[in-house]
Amino acid sequence: DTSTDQGSTAQAAAPQTSSSGQAVVNYALQFVGNPYVWGGTSLTNGCDCSGFVQQVYANFGIGLSRTTYTQANEGVAVSYDEMQPGDVINYGGHTAIYIGNNQIVHAANENLGIIVQSNPAFEPIVTIRRFV
Repeated sequence: DTSTDQGSTAQAAAPQTSSSGQAVVNYALQFVGNPYVWGGTSLTNGCDCSGFVQQVYANFGIGLSRTTYTQANEGVAVSYDEMQPGDVINYGGHTAIYIGNNQIVHAANENLGIIVQSNPAFEPIVTIRRFV
């Protein structure tokens, strides 16, 4: 461990200028606790799972389509073993962003809203896509 390591939870981090996977994760985590709204695309007022992924990536100038089913065909496919923070996991009818340490961030449902959850394979994975 180095003395300059601030950890991944530093609140006063400088704004991200890179479109790295970790920058995507850091941006996405700001919205944890916000509401799930079916069909929504607002990271603050409410979004659904694919709206969440679409709007997080839009912040980095990466245009994704609007639905889980079309997002599953975009980007570059990677295997579960190759998965890195920022990769998008598609479950068929749901989607999430892998954040590392066996965790995902996603707009889960109307009861939970946007959450961090352990076990990326909590549902059968259809495909994992990389956009950065």
